[in-house]
Amino acid sequence: MRGDVLIDLYTWTTPNGRKASIMLEEIGAPYAVHPVNLAKEDQFQPKFLAISPNNKIPAIVDNDAPGGPISIFESGAILLYLAEKTKRFLTPSGPGRVRALEWLFWQIGGLGPMLAQLGFFALRSTERSELAIERFTDEANRLLSVVEGRLSASAYLAGDDYSIADIACYPWIVAASTFQRPALGDIFEERPELKRWMNAVAARPAVARGMAVPKV
Repeated sequence: MRGDVLIDLYTWTTPNGRKASIMLEEIGAPYAVHPVNLAKEDQFQPKFLAISPNNKIPAIVDNDAPGGPISIFESGAILLYLAEKTKRFLTPSGPGRVRALEWLFWQIGGLGPMLAQLGFFALRSTERSELAIERFTDEANRLLSVVEGRLSASAYLAGDDYSIADIACYPWIVAASTFQRPALGDIFEERPELKRWMNAVAARPAVARGMAVPKV
């Protein structure tokens, strides 16, 4: 292990990447940042593929794992691993754990992929497909309304306590409210509970620090 570095984080400036850095800031683990520049296709370098075979960021290497260093790829798996290792931001049992895992997997399987497709077709593609844009705009708005409904019943996604579910969703909803505003407009206009939750999460110092990683 190098000095006091417990975790090596391989990441870039994307919502999925920020999920891992927020979590590492929240748990206070010493970590080293290794930027993986997607524009330069660093994700296809053999060294990175040995850690993340799906050539996606983020990935981590836990140098303090029992039995020796272990690499973990997929942002949801990283959040779950770190939560269980540190016993933070995930209730060990009961309804709170179930709710947190529900919303974590909801983000991984729904919110993230739909917003990513919307960003491609509506904002980055050089060829416009009106059908695809309409499809992903409608689905993004539906998902944002689903989370509004949940937050009208609880302070955070898993209930009264902040959890890895909130960490997973926050960077994606930041993207929806900023970079994707040309496609979605003001997503908070008719979603006051979503805005309340965003303000509460944004006020956490660890979240602000994690959202600034990597510095490029």
